[in-house]
Amino acid sequence: MVPVSEKSIAVDTWEALFRAQVTVLRLLNAELPDELSLNEYDVLFNLSRQEDHRLRLRDLNRHLFLTQPSVSRLVDRLVERGLVTKESDPGDGRGTIVCMTAAGAEAFRRVAVVHAESIRRHVGGALTTEEMRQLAKLTDKLRLSVTGGTPQ
Repeated sequence: MVPVSEKSIAVDTWEALFRAQVTVLRLLNAELPDELSLNEYDVLFNLSRQEDHRLRLRDLNRHLFLTQPSVSRLVDRLVERGLVTKESDPGDGRGTIVCMTAAGAEAFRRVAVVHAESIRRHVGGALTTEEMRQLAKLTDKLRLSVTGGTPQ
């Protein structure tokens, strides 16, 4: 029997996590209402988690899996649709603050209901409650280990 190295186990673990994420994301994306793309939903989701539904553009960019120019274009499209506004940062004239509008909050709520049910069906349908808690704990531990322990 050939001993399995820690590096090999780490690569296999990463591949399993990555493949599961891609597979589930594709399915969730396909079931997302046409009202919002997954990236648009992600912007509104991140804004919805802020107490005042506002976030500096550069801070929003840290939460998304897009390049900064792509985030800027995405935010501009959301502004055109009336789902967010952009304001100058009073503390830094070079900065921009992205704010979710009432229309954006309503669109987010409508899509979130469908999206949450899809997540429940596909993630909750595959894992027990205890397995979901364990997976959340492990993925948080992994994320925090590579971000230096800072939540994102």
